[in-house]
Amino acid sequence: MSKNVSEQLLDILQGVGVEKVYGVTGDALNFFVKAIEERDGVDWIGMKHEGNASFAAFGHSQTTENLAVCAGTVGPGALHLINGLYNAKKERTPVIAITGQINQKQQGTSFFQEVDLKKVFDDVCDYQAIIETPEQAPMVIQRAIKIAMANNAVCRIELPANVAEMKAENEQFVHPIKKYVSSLVPEESVVIEAANLLNNAKTIGILAGDGCRESRAAVIELSKKLNAPITHSLRASDIFDHDTDNVVGLTGLIGNPSGYNAVMKCDLLLMLGTDFPYIDFLPHETKTIQVDIRQENIGNRTAVSLGVWSDISSFLEILNPKVEQKEDTTFIDKLIKNFEDWKGNMKEQASPSRENEPLHPQIFADLVNEHASNDAIFTVETGTSAIWAAHHISFYSQRRLIGSFNHGSMAVGLPSAIGAQMANPKKEIWCLSGDGAFNMAMQDFITAVKYELPIKVLIFNNSELSFVKLEMEQVGLAASLDALHETNVNFAEYAKLCGGDGVRVEHAKDIDAAVLQAKNSKKPFIIDAVVSSGALSLPPHIGIKEAIGFGTSKLKEVGQVISGDKKQWGNLKKELQSYFD
Repeated sequence: MSKNVSEQLLDILQGVGVEKVYGVTGDALNFFVKAIEERDGVDWIGMKHEGNASFAAFGHSQTTENLAVCAGTVGPGALHLINGLYNAKKERTPVIAITGQINQKQQGTSFFQEVDLKKVFDDVCDYQAIIETPEQAPMVIQRAIKIAMANNAVCRIELPANVAEMKAENEQFVHPIKKYVSSLVPEESVVIEAANLLNNAKTIGILAGDGCRESRAAVIELSKKLNAPITHSLRASDIFDHDTDNVVGLTGLIGNPSGYNAVMKCDLLLMLGTDFPYIDFLPHETKTIQVDIRQENIGNRTAVSLGVWSDISSFLEILNPKVEQKEDTTFIDKLIKNFEDWKGNMKEQASPSRENEPLHPQIFADLVNEHASNDAIFTVETGTSAIWAAHHISFYSQRRLIGSFNHGSMAVGLPSAIGAQMANPKKEIWCLSGDGAFNMAMQDFITAVKYELPIKVLIFNNSELSFVKLEMEQVGLAASLDALHETNVNFAEYAKLCGGDGVRVEHAKDIDAAVLQAKNSKKPFIIDAVVSSGALSLPPHIGIKEAIGFGTSKLKEVGQVISGDKKQWGNLKKELQSYFD
């Protein structure tokens, strides 16, 4: 029996190891879904929303480094995929999006659900395989897959409804596809120049990003020779964790003072594998060496004294023997001491003895850190949940951290946890989410129940968009409490209603048991953590602009209290109570 184009597409995907397809089916995808149903070794993972499907594919790919696939049908179904695909693009994660399209005979007539998907997806995709004929299909399908794998990029395959069921052609063009690995080695003269700059500098700071993932040991070796503190990006938190030698933490809005000062107060900054975007937290008068595999990143955020186009492993293999051992440890010793003091302060903030209610969110994050397995995967939402994770969880051993660190999208946590659990069935998956973000994606908790995925979801339930509040106050606005307010259900009861399990925690004495209950649950589990919206996390450095912004904001809020605004008075009381408890 001859195969159709949909079956041929599935053959090619299985040939590169695809075992799951995340999506919502419909018309143009029905032949493709039917092919999956009749095939061993591949499963259709039916999601409740296509946006969650694309985030799930991101979570799958990000935790395995393998190609992942999501799918949405014509028009609206395809459009829903966009946000998760942008996240995959910005995180450089290989994902194929399969979208339907209306029958070719109707295209160009403003037919029902007709959308020019080529235009819509043009920015997010490195390549789009628009299948127009069965003869063309195997060539463009394979090209899309090759580009996604080679560039760690998003590519799209468009399957018109009428083509999906046509007889497959040109089977002889289908061939094995491999991901080729190579090194980008710099010229030795450039490395010698970098070594001379490093050897002549008195104090050096290292800012390390995700590009160091394959060269952790070499970065630490260099750090010890130079007595250079290591500051890392959020995405690199699971490479250079809190307990790694010479690591002094994060910089940026959610960073800590030692991480900030290591970058800002050195004589020479060495940027390794990072396109750190926050220019207010980079020095612009300091000598800087930047090494990156993507040439366009070099000098992208701050002027550099020397740019090196290379992967980090190749660069350090040549550089490290040329670097002289430095003896003066004054700079790094002070920063390490400050980092230890900061970690001690974070531990005090997370003490269960702080029984004020609503509870401090730090306590929950610290106890998750204590009980989670050494190879747990954490998905973190965009917002204050990322702050509590960065400050209170050490991603040591084989732990992983994923999120929307470059795209900055809400609603990444739950669906990426689903994808991560699907791809890593034997690992412990924790999702740390704010209530606002969970509300955006909560329908697919039912999907986790359907597929019996034992994900653990910690929801920081403060009935508020807290990070947006921080953004408002930073620019001098009084918090718009009505706009920031979140009306929530009892999330633990919701988990049970869906067929999972959960517990609502309102007292400090119950937190430890709740975390252990989640850890040991065989069902999807929600900890509904009722926490204070007054918990503050200030940036590691507050400049004049920020001081004026926060000061102006608080003056406006006090003014509203004086004029009789009871909601604003409640807001200020929560902040003061949280600060002084």
